[in-house]
Amino acid sequence: MDGEIDVEDIWFLNDRIFIRTVSGEQRSLPLKWFPRLSGASQADREKFELSAFGIHWPDLDEDLSFEGFFTYIKQNG
Repeated sequence: MDGEIDVEDIWFLNDRIFIRTVSGEQRSLPLKWFPRLSGASQADREKFELSAFGIHWPDLDEDLSFEGFFTYIKQNG
């Protein structure tokens, strides 16, 4: 991926975080990969800010890049 990824929706379901781009692509990652999000309440997860490049949770001090949804693979071990 290069440049901005235009995201139109973000939601949580079944211990995963999902994004959908304006072009209709949908990606998700397991919350267990992100302990701050995994341990947060649903209300705290919903308090995020968007930038051109990602999602920021000020109260949780957590950031996820949109690009990470397309490139991040959890390593075994």
